[in-house]
Amino acid sequence: MASLTLHATPLAGLMVVETTPVGDARGCFARLFCARELAPLRLPGPIAQVNHSFTAAKGTVRGMHFQRPPKAEAKLIRCLKGRVLDVAVDLRKGSPTFLKWHAVELSPENRLAFYLPQGFAHGFQTLEADCELLYLHTEFYSPEHEGGIRFDDPELGIAWPLPAAEPSARDRAHPLLGPDFAPLET
Repeated sequence: MASLTLHATPLAGLMVVETTPVGDARGCFARLFCARELAPLRLPGPIAQVNHSFTAAKGTVRGMHFQRPPKAEAKLIRCLKGRVLDVAVDLRKGSPTFLKWHAVELSPENRLAFYLPQGFAHGFQTLEADCELLYLHTEFYSPEHEGGIRFDDPELGIAWPLPAAEPSARDRAHPLLGPDFAPLET
């Protein structure tokens, strides 16, 4: 039977979701989302929005993005094509792992998804060309609650495996962390 299994990471609440498909000579069937199997995640609400992204060039970095309360979101991210290093940064006020990051390689072959609870920034780097990601969000996109931090902030020290290619003007304009950075209420 197709199933989903949760694996904890060093950052509380941040989870890797393993997908176990069922198959035969014709192919396979895999469950991508099941509210019952993912109940231990304690989603802060129902899935409000599903997004798909395509990134053409290998080495491209996108991120690090988040939404502030009251439009904070949890998200489940899966790679449908290609390979990416998916990165989450803990921005939660009072968290013992504040400003720590964790990364997971996502690909169709490893069938992993990354669950980010509210209070995390998200970004990724494509490890090959033509990558597609699927995002399930618990909140609608809200431009006025959008935030970001620099993907190359030396205080974070994210170990991107490739030179960062093609960051957007928006991502390059995100601020560096500093004494004025306010942690996120969750």
